[in-house]
Amino acid sequence: MGVHHISWQSTSSGIEDEYIHAAALAWLIGDEEAVNIERMDSFHGTPIHVITAEIKRRGPATKSLARLGQDTLNLLKDELDQRMDENNVIHIRLDLLDLLSGKITLTVPGERPTVKGRAKLEVYPGNTSTGVAIETIDAALQDSLRLGLPESPRT
Repeated sequence: MGVHHISWQSTSSGIEDEYIHAAALAWLIGDEEAVNIERMDSFHGTPIHVITAEIKRRGPATKSLARLGQDTLNLLKDELDQRMDENNVIHIRLDLLDLLSGKITLTVPGERPTVKGRAKLEVYPGNTSTGVAIETIDAALQDSLRLGLPESPRT
């Protein structure tokens, strides 16, 4: 059990450097090859870039959660009831500007740009989604210690 897959998404305007976003998501997911940059036009015709990173393998997906660090994982565990939906997906929002500067900050949608994360959990009959989520976050906490990320990891 644990994370079935995890994805992260960021959006940059045409005047931003999308490769900085890609580098941050590559660090977050732990795999540069898992990052994709898609160029498109906004509603008003200006160019934008959608940067995504996704891992569909359980072990690396859990390790991506571990990269959030101890403080963020503990806060995420405390906020599970607000961040998990009926489809067993944990919705994670990180402050984009903080991530780009090397700091992990769990946030909610607001005035500052965010990175959207979705961690799909494997929940089998006889298990509760909350129980699986707590076990998964605890495993990520242990991985975080093994990676040497006891607190906010990129500072």
